[in-house]
Amino acid sequence: MNFRLPKSERLHAEKLIKELFNEGSSFFLYPFKVLFLRKIDLSGQANQVLFSVSKKKIKRANGRNFIKRRLKEAYRLNKHILPADGIILGVIFVGKADMSFAEIEPKMKQALNRLNQELPQNSLSS
Repeated sequence: MNFRLPKSERLHAEKLIKELFNEGSSFFLYPFKVLFLRKIDLSGQANQVLFSVSKKKIKRANGRNFIKRRLKEAYRLNKHILPADGIILGVIFVGKADMSFAEIEPKMKQALNRLNQELPQNSLSS
């Protein structure tokens, strides 16, 4: 199993981010809102993921960065749950600033399992 999270697996292309927010499906599972979109032209490639923490919820940048580090770690350890099939994924954190990694990781597992269930009926987009 590959537990790395290289730059190629992080979503940073503005075009893809806009597409994810405009055309992607989503679900809410506290403390995350998960947006996802499966792309045909990216199939066979690694999934790309974006992490976001609301400035409204967590005012200080160091607090937002701390939560993002925890989210990335929880995703990195559990990304094997998803098929590597060109899925574009956005994880928006809407929980409390004082959530520990022990609280975040099981929720990330739940979110990835639910995403795995929702993907088959999600149609492919080009």
